[in-house]
Parts: sequence; C-alpha cells; structure tokens
Amino acid sequence: MSGKQHNSIVVRVAVPTPLRRAFDYSVATTQPITPGTRVRVPFGRGHHVGVVLASGVTPSIAPARIKPITEILDDQPLFDAATMALLHWTARYYHHPVGEVAQTMLPVSLRRAKALGATGNTAYALSNEGLAVDAATLSRAPRQARIYTKLLEAGATGLTRADLEARDPGCGGAIRALIQKGLVQKKSHEIAVLPPLPTAALPALNDAQQTAVDTIDAKHGQFGAFVLDGVTGSGKTEVYLALAERAINRGLQVLLLVPEIGLTPQIIARVRQRLTATLVLLHSGLADGARASAWLAAAKGSGQVVLGTRSAIFTPLPRPGLIIVDEEHDLSYKQQDGLRYSARDLALVRAKVAAVPVVLGSATPSLETLWNIRQGRFNALKLTARAGGASLPTVELIDIRTRLMDGHLSPALLDAMHTTLKAGQQVLLFVNRRGFAPALLCHECGEVCECSRCDAKLVVHRASQRLRCHHCGLERLLPKHCPHCDSAHLRPVGLGTERLEDELINHFPGTNLARIDRDTTRRRGQLEASLEEARRGCTKILIGTQMLAKGHHFPGVTLVAILDADSGLFSADFRASERLAQLIVQVAGRAGRTKRPGRVLIQTHQPHHPLLVALRAGTYADFAAAALTEREAAMLPPLNALGLIRAEAPKADLAMDFLTAAKAVAQAAASTVSILGPVPAPMERRQGRFRAQLLLQSNSRPVLQRLLTTCIDNIAALREARKVRWSLDVDPQDMS
Repeated sequence: MSGKQHNSIVVRVAVPTPLRRAFDYSVATTQPITPGTRVRVPFGRGHHVGVVLASGVTPSIAPARIKPITEILDDQPLFDAATMALLHWTARYYHHPVGEVAQTMLPVSLRRAKALGATGNTAYALSNEGLAVDAATLSRAPRQARIYTKLLEAGATGLTRADLEARDPGCGGAIRALIQKGLVQKKSHEIAVLPPLPTAALPALNDAQQTAVDTIDAKHGQFGAFVLDGVTGSGKTEVYLALAERAINRGLQVLLLVPEIGLTPQIIARVRQRLTATLVLLHSGLADGARASAWLAAAKGSGQVVLGTRSAIFTPLPRPGLIIVDEEHDLSYKQQDGLRYSARDLALVRAKVAAVPVVLGSATPSLETLWNIRQGRFNALKLTARAGGASLPTVELIDIRTRLMDGHLSPALLDAMHTTLKAGQQVLLFVNRRGFAPALLCHECGEVCECSRCDAKLVVHRASQRLRCHHCGLERLLPKHCPHCDSAHLRPVGLGTERLEDELINHFPGTNLARIDRDTTRRRGQLEASLEEARRGCTKILIGTQMLAKGHHFPGVTLVAILDADSGLFSADFRASERLAQLIVQVAGRAGRTKRPGRVLIQTHQPHHPLLVALRAGTYADFAAAALTEREAAMLPPLNALGLIRAEAPKADLAMDFLTAAKAVAQAAASTVSILGPVPAPMERRQGRFRAQLLLQSNSRPVLQRLLTTCIDNIAALREARKVRWSLDVDPQDMS
C-alpha cells in the first residue's frame, strides 16, 4: 500500500516503541480492519509490527502527516475483545507504553511480519556428541561457537532456523558446519499441543476437597476469587483437576498457571491422564515456533487446557471458564524487567473481565492474598489435612552455636540421616545457593575475590575451576594465588550445593545421591530424569536449591534438612521474613507425604528468632497473622501501595540526578503520596552500571495511580532521562 488514500479511515496502532502513546495510520475503506489485528507500519526509518487498537478514529495529528499502513498481517484479529481489555488495563495500571505491552502479549514469532503458518516445524538441537564437547574447541569458528552456545542454552527443545537467524542473521553456513561435525542434529519441533492420553478416573475427593470444588463451581459463569489454602500434600491439584473437568464438560477452556518450568512435567502427566482434553503448553523453555503454534491453538479454542508459566496469562481464550494460579505466592509470577507485571494480579483482572471464577492456590498464601481475604474480597477455602491420611512433619531446630560441626553438618543431622537411610527412606537437604562456596578468601591479607562489574563476591565453582558472578555472569579461572598479595593460602568460605555434595560423598560413600540446581540441569532432559529417579526412590540423598522446594512429590522422602536458614533472617527487604517462612514451609512439605511420618531439621545459629520459633511451634497461618500485624503497624504493603522508580547509568551521579528531577516533578503535583529518596539501590553497581531508586508510597492505591498518571509523561520528558535507563515498577516485589 502506498500513496495517499482518498477513501480511507484512520486506525490507531500500538507500535512497540518506548513512547507512551499509540500512533495514527490510514487504511483503505475497502480493507476493513478490526482491533486486535496485527499490521506492518512505517515508523521512523524502518517498519514495525503493531496491533490495531481502534478503527475509524478522529485523527490526533494533521491528516497530511498520517501515513498508510504497509500491510495487514491477519485475516482475523489475534486479540479478542477481552484480550484487548486486558491490554488496555495492563498499560494503564503499570504505566507502560501500550505498544510494548502489546508486543509482550504476543509470542516472539508473531512479533515479526510473518503469515501465521510460517513459524517453522523443524528445530536444531545439540546431539549427544555436541553436549559432550568443550565449546572452547570452536574458538577458531566464532559464528559456530555462537550458534553452539545458543543451542546449549535452548536445551532439549532446540531452536528453529528462524529463531537462530533472528539471533544471528546469515548463520546457515555455521549450522551446516555444526551438523557435518556431528555436534548439531535436526529434530522434529517439540510439540506443545498435546492430545489426551487414555484417561484414568479422577480419584474420590475427601470432604474438604469436595466442598472446595462445589463452592467454586457454584460460581461458574460469574466472577469470584477463591483462595485454596491447603497444607503441603493436601491434594490441591486434585481440586484443580476436578474443577477443570467440570469446565471442560461445559465446552469451556481452563487456564492453569504454574510458577516454574520444572513443575510442568509432573502436572502435564496428571492433566493428560485425568482429563479428556487437548492440552496446550506455554513456557519459555519452548522454541519460538512451538510456542506460537500453541498460542494460536489456545486463541482458536482448540486448546481446552492451557498450562503455562507467567506469560501465559496473556493468551487469548475464546471460551474461558476457569483460571487457576498454583503457588500464587511465588515471586516468579512477577516480571522483573521490561513490563513489570504480576501474572497473579492479572489473573484476577482477566477473570473479572471474562466473568469466570479464579482460584489462587498455596500452602503459604502471600500476605497480600491473606489481607484480601480479611477485607472480604477473596473467599478462603481451607484444606487442613494431608490427602491419603499422611500427617504433617514435625519441625525441630538444631542449635549449632556450640556444636562441633563436621564440615557444615551437625552430629544430630548426621545421626538422623544414618537412621533414615538405614530404614530404606530418602533424605532431602536444602541449600539455597549453588556453587561450591559463596566467596574465596585470602587467609593472609583477608581480601575476597569480587566481581569487577557488580557489588558482589565471586562464587567458587570448583568442578569447573571457575569463579562466577551470579548477577552479571562474569567468569574467571579459579586463581592459585591471591591477586592482591600473591599468597597461595586461598580458602573457600561458606556453603553451596557443590560443597555439600562433596561432604556427603565422604560421609555416605556408595550412597546414590543427586544434586539438583541450575548447574546440574542445563542439559536437555536432565531435570526430568533426576526428578524421576528421585520419585522412584533410586536416589537416596537429594541436594538442591529452590528447584526442589515446591510442587514435587517424593513418596520416599521422610527427612528434610534446611542448612542455611539464617541467611534470610536479616535482610533489609521488609518482605524477607515472609519469603523465608514460605520457603521453609514449602521445603518442609516435601517430607512425609505418604503414610510414613516426616521430620524436618533446621540448622541455625538463631534458635530463638521469632520467625523460627513460630514455624516450629505453630503453623504458617500463625506466622502470617503476626506478620500482618507488624505490616499494619509500619504501614507497609499490603496495607498501602508502592511505586518504585529505578534508574541506572554508567556514573552514579547521573542516576541520582535523574531521580532528583523526577522527585521534583512528583512533588509539584501536590499529592499526599510520600516520596522517599532517591537513594542508591541495595546493590548499587550491577553489570558495570550504577543503580538508584525513588520510592512512592501511599495508603490509597487510587491516589498513587492518579499521581503516576499525572507525572509519568513529564518524568519521561526530563532532560536527565536521556542519560539513564529508567523504569517504573508498580507494586514492586523485589526492592533490590
């Protein structure tokens, strides 16, 4: 399409740019266009793929300046009316450019100007030989090395040719060379739309489960927010499946959100075995083409159950019947960059727009959720007993202040492990830090090896003989001499999963143990294989990080030990105690999930800390009630609303200057909102840039929203804004 349109209308398009507005274009009246349709439009010196927001609008600029749309990409809109309402609400509430919101809602393949079917069905993945090779052998072929690295990161799903070209244009020769070397293989694209398997009947529900199902289902066809507050092992998933079955029998779709990709294999199997429904998978572990195919299947209605992580909340559903958010408290539901949305909160918005019930499930509900129950906004449904007659584990604190430790293991813990293993049962040890040790210390001069780009210590990874920064990814070889005084007396300090593994091999030689963390599960299929070995009882000792803390069912685990609970007791973040309590309860919940009783041991230097005492003597509910009282006294969320403006720049003064100017803009609005700062971020330097933040605080969410609406454009227009990268985080969950 070119030239001026004499018989044309004006459409408003969300174009993916940082500018906080939509843009007007013309389209011929003979080409009717519906909101939610993708279009290719000229913008600046190039073209972008945008989404039509409105058609037949009054122009916001002079008609002579309106350019015609280059191409209409879809015969039918990809976003229906409900999804468009979600788009507008998200852009408005989070004060984010509407074009970037629209782009976030689309799978990567659909952000490009392609026909819908052109996502590709062949993927490339590393072969077994490729997985075993050292990437350094490709150093003389940098393009091959780049492709190799991308495929290593992609794991089992691999990447399509389009995916690889988007990352490294013109890489076809490198791909062919890697195939000829036997390092890369073609594979059928991972299928993300799965038919049901021969189904097993849903088990009979206990009274509490049946009451929950009946209460929630009574709201079908209308909005209702329900919190399924069930202790670990109480059968929340069975409630989800029973509700999903009823929705499917009515011809409706179900959206089930989970916090981690690692939880999906177990849930996938249960959904396919129990429900006669087509299952659609949506998570970041999928290659772009597979994800786009799954997204389109859901949008067309052929996917009856949509199972996905955070971003699946944006998937269009023509026949929504139920939305479920499992482990609703989990921080993974909050996006930490770009559009900083909360998938849990958007699930509530979607359910209200669609007039369907939404279920928030957790053994450790967030304080925000508990506050909403107290205010009467959410309905609480409790599952207080474990399914199948299993009992809750006992919790014991091991005071290690005066104990003679064997490495990082107390005599009491070692005795308990020997007893458990002798009885043929399994042990799970939790350390929330991967690597060998969190720091490398020179014994002579006292210097600690630090990252040159972040205010952080380099973590010792002894197996690979490297020091790594877990914030920016910087790596260097493990030194043999201190870089400050040249001493050879370098000592790893602290505990990581790798170090614990070494200690356990010495204590329990010949015992089958497995370490499950990001370092050991990079290869395709490794996580699923390790979890399956544990579930079958082949692995006797499990060592892991948060990857093992939630959602997994290990029937043979009767002893759980938490070795580093103290690390979360003294954080500057006011949410730290809540996160630690949730983590402890979730980890403890892996013990005793069958008829055999479970036992939880917590090693600590702080046996009298109120949080640990509360969790030992009572329940998470007792802790949460006390924590809400403290938040109320301090006027902290969930009793008030926060907005956090972050800035980063190559120089510290640039970030502070911008936030100082932003504060002046906000103060000029004469609002009752408290404005605190600016101050350096808790980790001031990360990835070579200096970071600072400005906190906006109000006891009224509407008041805070009005201030942001008034000020955000003026803040964006500040001269100082051009020298920094800045962002606004509404309802921040991580204050670092």
